[in-house]
Amino acid sequence: MTNRRDFIKGAGAFALGSLLPFESVFAAGNLTVGVIYVGSRGDFGYNQAQAQAAAVIRKLPNVKVVEEENVPETVAVQKTMEAMIEQDGATLIFATSFGYFDPHVLKMAAKYPKVRFAHCGGLWKSGEPANITSYFGYIDECQYLNGVVAGHASRTKKLGFVAAKPIPQVLRNINAFTLGAQSVDPSITTHVIFTGDWSMPVKEAEAANSLVDQGCDVLTCHVDGPKVVIETAEKRGAMSCGYHASQAALAPKGYLTGAEWDWATPYKALVASAQTGAAAPNILRGGLKEGFVKMSPYGTKVTPDAKTNADAIKSKMIAGDYVIFKGPMKNNQGGAAIPAGTSYAQTDITLESMNYLVAGVVGQI
Repeated sequence: MTNRRDFIKGAGAFALGSLLPFESVFAAGNLTVGVIYVGSRGDFGYNQAQAQAAAVIRKLPNVKVVEEENVPETVAVQKTMEAMIEQDGATLIFATSFGYFDPHVLKMAAKYPKVRFAHCGGLWKSGEPANITSYFGYIDECQYLNGVVAGHASRTKKLGFVAAKPIPQVLRNINAFTLGAQSVDPSITTHVIFTGDWSMPVKEAEAANSLVDQGCDVLTCHVDGPKVVIETAEKRGAMSCGYHASQAALAPKGYLTGAEWDWATPYKALVASAQTGAAAPNILRGGLKEGFVKMSPYGTKVTPDAKTNADAIKSKMIAGDYVIFKGPMKNNQGGAAIPAGTSYAQTDITLESMNYLVAGVVGQI
């Protein structure tokens, strides 16, 4: 039987047909789901968190999951999606990387209007194919709590952040982490280094070492695989806060806590709507309250005071009574980021266009 890699190689040799309508596909109650990763499923980070959700839906009744890892954000992902649709019969595709959306998911969704496409992190807009769901979570809530714990733990009052690209989701996490730490001590600063891409292990190690050399005693990150940053911090005697999935096993001495995804929540919701033929939302979001994100257990260096403080804020977040981004707030260039009297709830779409770093962040976009 021809495998998917062989199909992808030959996909350009013939015209690809369209699928049967949803009603025909779902008549037998079966659903084939394709999941595409930009990196390795075992990266201790972003891709692993998505793969954990794929493992959950794989166990659901009448669900078959096909996966492809290490698919770059190029036309290669279009070929992978076509192969999953045409060869495997997938009628729900999870395209999990930010760069898959434009133009790749947009093109495939227009070409296959009977297939549902779930894209992580992008922002669907009116006028784009209606068979796309943009799913994401308010993980900046957890990064804020990371910051609270880091603020209690830091002795130098200098925190380090290794980031991939200055896109809104990354900036939102850097800012939330900083604001959480500054809620403990307003003098705390966060030093950020951008590596330029999602998976750059050598640059991530260099950045982590540079931040420790500058006096940062707690590191965190927003890259696909936090493993290098967390392990480097541990080797250098620095503390760390994780991201995407738990990295506690990589840093038994210095791991404080972490911001984790629980992608099984949106995955199960989208599978359920696909199996019943119900309409799926074009934008699907949730935070701690909705179970889209969660915190790693506290490490040994987290003090009782830090736990009490972070837990109290977490409870307010779950109740919808805690606002992270509110004015007056300045950016790190001295200008106004949020004017006085203005506040943004987590659901405010304005936050998904964030283009600044808050005061107290040392670094440039």
